[in-house]
Amino acid sequence: MFEFLSNHMRDAQGRLDSTRGLLCGLGAGVAEAVVVVCPMETIKVKFIHDQTSSNPKYRGFFHGVREIVREQGLKGTYQGLTATVLKQGSNQAIRFFVMTSLRNWYRGDNPNKPMNPLITGVFGAIAGAASVFGNTPLDVIKTRMQGLEAHKYRNTWDCGLQILRNEGLKAFYKGTVPRLGRVCLDVAIVFIIYDEVVKLLNKVWKTD
Repeated sequence: MFEFLSNHMRDAQGRLDSTRGLLCGLGAGVAEAVVVVCPMETIKVKFIHDQTSSNPKYRGFFHGVREIVREQGLKGTYQGLTATVLKQGSNQAIRFFVMTSLRNWYRGDNPNKPMNPLITGVFGAIAGAASVFGNTPLDVIKTRMQGLEAHKYRNTWDCGLQILRNEGLKAFYKGTVPRLGRVCLDVAIVFIIYDEVVKLLNKVWKTD
């Protein structure tokens, strides 16, 4: 999705500036949230919470999915959609903004200057770290909205207010350190693979 959007927003020299990179990342993140992330994350969070409860009601993953759909319909797999869209949209917007900025800085006046995969990985790790610090609060809200106790919150805004009121500001950054290590490595690898796949596709047909 990012590649599709960015291909329509590059200038005559094939350059994508940071602002357009942010917008393309935002669009890709929103699409990803609606089509894939929200239903998968909702099911995952519900299942984890159920299995850690004193009286689990799901016998397995597929049984859990069937029970969620049977009891709540398909909308049961889309709990916390607003929070997920905000989280995933901002996540990809931050990552692609940082990555595009670093790429443009490295390439200077030559948008076609090749990048070593190691440099891509370092830039990806920096982009991943920025996204962790930038949207961990939204990730915390999303997780609460998709859990088995989501009924306690009227909406995404109410969830955020209750967390702030009852647990304080630091609650929005729970799990930041372990998430930082995982996300930096994950994003670095993803950007390396992404760049190499684009290079391969460019040998078959022009994509930029």
